[in-house]
Formats: sequence, structure tokens, C-alpha cells
Amino acid sequence: MSEKLILITNDDSVNAKGIRSLIQTAKQFGRVVVVAPDKAQSGMGHAITINHPLRLNRVDLFDGVESYACSGTPVDCVKLAIYEVLKCKPDLLLSGINHGENTSTNVLYSGTMSAAIEGAMEGIHSIGFSLADYASDADFSACQPFIEKMIIKTLDSGLASNTCLNVNFPNLSIDKIKGIRICSQAHAFWADRFDKRLDQFGNPYFWLTGEFAEVNPKENTDLEALKNGYVSIVPTHFDLTNYQAIQTLQDWVI
Repeated sequence: MSEKLILITNDDSVNAKGIRSLIQTAKQFGRVVVVAPDKAQSGMGHAITINHPLRLNRVDLFDGVESYACSGTPVDCVKLAIYEVLKCKPDLLLSGINHGENTSTNVLYSGTMSAAIEGAMEGIHSIGFSLADYASDADFSACQPFIEKMIIKTLDSGLASNTCLNVNFPNLSIDKIKGIRICSQAHAFWADRFDKRLDQFGNPYFWLTGEFAEVNPKENTDLEALKNGYVSIVPTHFDLTNYQAIQTLQDWVI
């Protein structure tokens, strides 16, 4: 059996603790190649760089692992990895481990999950991992046995066509995590606010703030799983069509 090729990226930058933890876990399953942003790219969603050139530099950060720092977004990293670094599609794409959860509609803003979705669009088995801890020195050790299991399952059985996995870990020690739940995406959104301030010249500037609020909480969602101490897995695809609405719009047809 040929050695498996595993591409790893993230949105917290190639220097983040989370990607180092993911690399250490994935190395035992095949050849790992890393292409990740050279700086934090959180909240970039599925953005790509089209107005200025991309830079890609070899870095020596992970022992025995071919690694590159990219000036672009997480999706840029995936595209460059496939078409310029690897010049082929890997057997598996892993994104993360993100510092902070990516539950519910956060998947639309997340660079971590956009990288995984890009992988799925390319026909690659892809998984995005996030831990519900935003600290730069977060402890990712409890994630590792679950990630190992998911890598094995994915390499053995694959994933559904056009589908990636959105995996979120509660911020708990391994002995307190109750298990894994296969979930739906919760209906929640950011109640945005802006913190308005003045610079030294008296000109206003703004910081985006707000609270994440769930709408009509229901059972078996990613938010409920995390709240109750479970790892959540949401099968995620990139077809945004509302199929139920197609019939209701038929009378618009001319």
C-alpha cells in the first residue's frame, strides 16, 4: 500500500500551537505537508487573493515535515498546495486545530472550515478541527485520540461526496469528554455591535464586537453537544441551495 499524503493548513498561522498539535497527530498516518498562512487569517471565510501576488516560503518549523508559509488566506493555501507544492491532490486534508470553536453559522466566517470546504470542492476527504478555547497557549492534548480515530475512519472508509467534516472539541480534559456526537448545525448568529473609539488625531475607528446567540435551541446540534461535554461532528457541504424554496418560487418563472 502506498504511503498516504496528508495536507495540513489552518487560519491561525503556521506558528500557532494548534497546527503543531495536529501535525504531531497526523505524522503517524503518512507523509505530512504543511501549507499555512504566515499570519493569523481568522474570519477570512472563503476569501481568495486576487489583487496582489502571493508569497510562498519554505519554513523549518516542524521536524521532518515539509512546510511552507503563505502570504494569503487559508483557501489560497489549499489551492497553492494542490497546484504548486504537491502538484497532485492529497489523500486527506486536515485544517486546524483552530483556537476557538467553529459551531453553527461560524462555519461561514471561519478560515479553518473554508480550507476544509475548499478541499471537499476539490474532491479531497477533508476535516476541519476546532477547540473551544481561544487562548494562544490552549491545551490540545484531549483532542488527539479523537483526531486519530477520525483520521483512521476517513482513510479507511472515506467521506460522502462533496462533504467535509466540521469537528469541534469542548474545552475539557480527556477524562471529562463524554464521547462523540454526529450533529446538525445549530441556528445561531452574532448579534453584532461596534465599539467606537477615537485615534490620537480625533478620527473615529471601530472594533467589531457582539454576542453569539442561538435562535430556537433544539436537540442534537453542535452547540448542544459541546455544552454537554461531547465532541461534535457536523457533515458539511458547499451546496447552499434551499431545495424546499424551489417549488414555492415556481410562479416567478416567466
